[in-house]
Amino acid sequence: MFMRLVQVKVKPEKSGEFRDLYNDKILPALQETPGCLYAALIVNEPRHDECISMTLWDSLEHVVAYSGSERFRNLLAESRPYLSDSSEWKVQLSQDLTLEYSPVPEEPVITSYNVSTPLDEQISLDQDSLCVRLVSIKTHPDRRDEFVKLYRNDILPALHEIPGCRYAYLNENMQAENEFISVTVWNSKEDADRYEQSGLFDQLISKIKHTFTGLFQWKMELDKGRQQAVTSDDLKVQGYTLVTGKTFR
Repeated sequence: MFMRLVQVKVKPEKSGEFRDLYNDKILPALQETPGCLYAALIVNEPRHDECISMTLWDSLEHVVAYSGSERFRNLLAESRPYLSDSSEWKVQLSQDLTLEYSPVPEEPVITSYNVSTPLDEQISLDQDSLCVRLVSIKTHPDRRDEFVKLYRNDILPALHEIPGCRYAYLNENMQAENEFISVTVWNSKEDADRYEQSGLFDQLISKIKHTFTGLFQWKMELDKGRQQAVTSDDLKVQGYTLVTGKTFR
C-alpha cells in the first residue's frame, strides 16, 4: 500500500471554497480513479492556509498512473484559483518594453510513501474533525532496519493502547532515503494533546532516538532542560484536522 501527500497553501479568503471544491469534485474524481482506496483533506491546526490531500493507494503503479494522468492535471488546474501565490515574482519585458511583474503560483509539494507497517484493512476515516498527527523522522543509514523493527514491535502496540488513538502506521519516503512519516489518527485534538502532554510521546521517542541522525541527538542534549517538544531537521511534529474524507472500498 502507498500513501500520497499533496501539500498546498490556500488563500485565506478562499479556504471555504477550496474545501467545497475538494468535497464536490476532487473526492468523486478520486473515487473513480483505479487503485485509490481513501482520500482526505487535512488542514494544519496553527495555519489554516496549509492543506494536505492525503490518499491511500493499492500499488505504486496506480500512484504513478494517476500522477501522470489528465485527471490529475485537470484537478490541479481547477484548484489553482484558490491557491496562494508564492513570494517569488517573475519579471519580464512586455512588447512595449515596459517591465511586467507577476506572482509565481505556489506549486503543490507532492510526496509518495510506502506504508511500511500493517494497516487495518477496515480503515474508516470518514468522520470529520478527526485529528491527524504527522511525525517526520530521518534515520541514520545504518540504523534504518532497526528503526522499522522497533516501530513495528514497540511503538505500534503502545500507540494502539492509548485512549483516543484510532490508527497508527509508518510510511517511508520514496523520494528520500531514510526519511519516514509516522501517521496517527485521533478521535479528537484533545486526545492527541493529552498523549503528547502526558510524557508518553517522549517515552516512545526514547526507545528509537538512537536510530536518528547525530544532529537530532545533539539537539536533544542542548534542549534537555527546555519544557517543550523538540523539533529539528530530523524530527518534526505537525498536527492537522481532518475536514473531509471518504473511504472508497
